[in-house]
Amino acid sequence: MKTKKKKKKKAGESSSHLLTGRLDVTRSGMGFVIIEGRDQDILVRPSDFNTALHGDTVRVQVLGNPSRSGRQQGEVVEVVERKQMEFLGHVELSQSFAFFIAETDKPMPDIYIPLSRLNGAVGGDRVIVRIVEWEKNKKPQGEVIQIMNKEDENDKAMKEILLENGFPIFFPENVMEESGRLPDIIASSEIGIRKDIRDILTFTIDPVDARDFDDAISIRMLKNGFWEIGVHIADVSHYVEPETALDKEAYTRATSVYLPDRVNPMLPERISNELCSLRPHEDKLTFSTIFQMTPKGEVKQYWIGKTVIHSNHRFTYEEVQEIIEQKEGLYQNEIEVLNDIAQRLRKQRFRKGAINFSSTEVRFKLDEKGKPIGIMVKESKEAHQLVEEFMLLANRTVAENVGKIKVNKKPLPFPYRVHDTPDKEKLLPFIEFAKKYGHDFDLKSPQAIASSFNQMLMDVQGRPEQHVLEQLGIRTMAKAIYTTENIGHYGLGFEFYCHFTSPIRRYPDVLVHRILHEVLQGKNEVDKKLEAKCRHSSERERAAMESERAAGKYKQVEYMQGFLGEEFEGVISGVASFGFWVETVEQKCEGLVSINSLLEYDDFRHVESEYSLVGRRSGRQFRMGDKVRIKVVAANLAKRQLDYEWVIASSAGEEGQSAMSVRPVKPGKPGRHEAKEKKTKTKKKKK
Repeated sequence: MKTKKKKKKKAGESSSHLLTGRLDVTRSGMGFVIIEGRDQDILVRPSDFNTALHGDTVRVQVLGNPSRSGRQQGEVVEVVERKQMEFLGHVELSQSFAFFIAETDKPMPDIYIPLSRLNGAVGGDRVIVRIVEWEKNKKPQGEVIQIMNKEDENDKAMKEILLENGFPIFFPENVMEESGRLPDIIASSEIGIRKDIRDILTFTIDPVDARDFDDAISIRMLKNGFWEIGVHIADVSHYVEPETALDKEAYTRATSVYLPDRVNPMLPERISNELCSLRPHEDKLTFSTIFQMTPKGEVKQYWIGKTVIHSNHRFTYEEVQEIIEQKEGLYQNEIEVLNDIAQRLRKQRFRKGAINFSSTEVRFKLDEKGKPIGIMVKESKEAHQLVEEFMLLANRTVAENVGKIKVNKKPLPFPYRVHDTPDKEKLLPFIEFAKKYGHDFDLKSPQAIASSFNQMLMDVQGRPEQHVLEQLGIRTMAKAIYTTENIGHYGLGFEFYCHFTSPIRRYPDVLVHRILHEVLQGKNEVDKKLEAKCRHSSERERAAMESERAAGKYKQVEYMQGFLGEEFEGVISGVASFGFWVETVEQKCEGLVSINSLLEYDDFRHVESEYSLVGRRSGRQFRMGDKVRIKVVAANLAKRQLDYEWVIASSAGEEGQSAMSVRPVKPGKPGRHEAKEKKTKTKKKKK
């Protein structure tokens, strides 16, 4: 499939010299169009941008022959998709008009603001402006959509992160008007065409601060001795119809973004927190998968269709966990049954090849101004696993159901959530590293690799090297994406998988609901643009993850500003040729120990295969997973950067605190791999 795509691009290139790619603007103002599947990008001078801005997807016309360097020059002829329409900056006023100057390190033209569109802003105000019109060879025209509070640096920082990653802060008026016109009351005619399960015990389980409840679980015992367990998902596609203003805005955003102090939603609150949120004691429209299951978790039969529910109770994860542990509380028997079946499903998944990577999530406790005042570590407990297993079951069942359908002897295009098998070349350095701890890998098949991973993860539980091997193992995995080409989900061990359970916050789930509804009605229509929609959703998901990472880093830096000059125990979480990263044990905040700060002690070189820095004279090693003591020396909020210094021989026996004792490496010439500046970092994967 990849080969075919490349051939098409080459054919298009030779006939028209029009290529589509993403414009990357340097600080000097020069532009380069990066085209997928092409080694050489295309140089575009600022005079040839033709209204394009940094990050925009553009169509570029190639001009003349390549230069001696092989780089071609081009001109932007069309902006296919804007990365960003809203910008943060300040206003400058004249007598008859105003200009907006963006605060960005990527050069862009000033935006002309008619006085009638200042919306209360005055000269010098920091504002957010939206571009409303931009004719070729003219300045862009905009309007002020918010005047920022000069004293609220946190609000400015969070909005800046969202805007930089292409997420609009505000919903356009036509979107808000459309959502406002949606009726509160569910028509009796709509209830009449759905399965009515309002009399069956149903409840939601969500984080304590959640407001958008998009999934609920129902449970009852049937006369045949089976448990009937329903997974009910907010029927967003009933309210958000294709090609409406709401739908176009949801597609543009493609996902909600969760920052430490706020949610930037995919849909207006009218939908996400009111109409579609499965709040207790209210009738709600849902799309459901209802299973008949044995107490051992075996699915005897299932039904998929549209329903109307009435949630009896809203649980938090903490409340359900307490019921599981104390064996008493509201609906204790039903929760115990669900938990028992969920744990059986979980064990079955791992037996069939799912990889059991554990993860912890760090959250900040914030004051009323959004300033971090404490750290909370969120662990995945049985209450979380209960919800997770039934959502996985629903997602898999929907994908399997649609996956059987053929149109013209070909599978019906469907937005699968896929996760590719590991690339053996990426795995090999990790496997060599794991061998040093006594772990062997079977590379005969993807299933054998998964089995080896699970054995290793089981063996390292509670051992010093657990964290480093888990995090490096995660890095060897491919990224999960959305696509119509089903290759299965390797990490979960599923042949068919999709996202069906979170349509309030993920656009692919809305697409799944629409196609599933058509399938259930016997209409198997092919969406020829579906793969492009999948690519867009995957790209927006990556942008959301980057936003969440940047906001988390900002809060780390803000929090550690209160500890400048203090010393803490830490664990090395990443290594590069220019230094190593340390995550403090107490605060879970990561900072860089620069190699320059180590020069007084020794001259260090990067040994990539060992994930370490090694002193040329002393043989002293700093390696992933080693425990070290550091001092906080700088906390730069503007750069979202923490700087630490290694505290030399700070505590007795520090040299023996590494995850594994090693012999000093003799000084010598760095190998070819050691010259690279490849950063080994720990990152969380999303399923």
